[in-house]
Amino acid sequence: MRFNRILLSSTLVVVALVVQVTILGRLQLPGAVPDLLLLTVVALSLVYGATSGALLGFGAGLLADLSPPADHAAGRYALVLCLIGYLAGLARPDNGRFRSAWGPMLTVLAAAVGSILLYVGVGALVGDTAERHVGLGSLLFTAVLYDLLLAPFTVPFIMALARRAENDPMAVEANGGPAQGADVSSGWLAGGTGLRIGTQRGGLRLRTSRGRANRAGRIKGVKGVKNVKKL
Repeated sequence: MRFNRILLSSTLVVVALVVQVTILGRLQLPGAVPDLLLLTVVALSLVYGATSGALLGFGAGLLADLSPPADHAAGRYALVLCLIGYLAGLARPDNGRFRSAWGPMLTVLAAAVGSILLYVGVGALVGDTAERHVGLGSLLFTAVLYDLLLAPFTVPFIMALARRAENDPMAVEANGGPAQGADVSSGWLAGGTGLRIGTQRGGLRLRTSRGRANRAGRIKGVKGVKNVKKL
């Protein structure tokens, strides 16, 4: 992994973990807790690919295992996020672009379901069943619901930051350049509706300025003809 990747990924993982422990974990929501750390790993894996996603997921999961108030066996969540990061990286298209919001949305959905199933499965193997009193069905439903509600406010911006830190040309295209398809980070927000707000505004301004210039030219032409007739 490059230095920019390591620095950005480490910062985002630490911030996500702090927010999850200090804010999201204290909301006392029914069922699961919104997993901001999972969304961060998925977003970065969609930009960096499978190998980097696996390494990033393992590091993020291990940090969560060792951070209070973790009450499960160390390495359990590291294994889960390692697999999630690898699989999410495999979902990244070859050109790095999703043409609609469905790609990232389905990836987050699969990651939310897969993380719960893997977490419970690994816990059953090592005899750690602290979450049994909640119920698997309740955990799955609430985890998917919370993650899908939180994803639109986090995933596209994390992916955009990753693109910018990499100095990726597609990040320039997504910010107003001549892109042939929706960028990974912009597809989440604009893909579902087909709207390209920044491009539309630029085109509207250009058409408005051209229209004014044409009208000014026609007015000058008419005045010139009148002056010639008077002479």
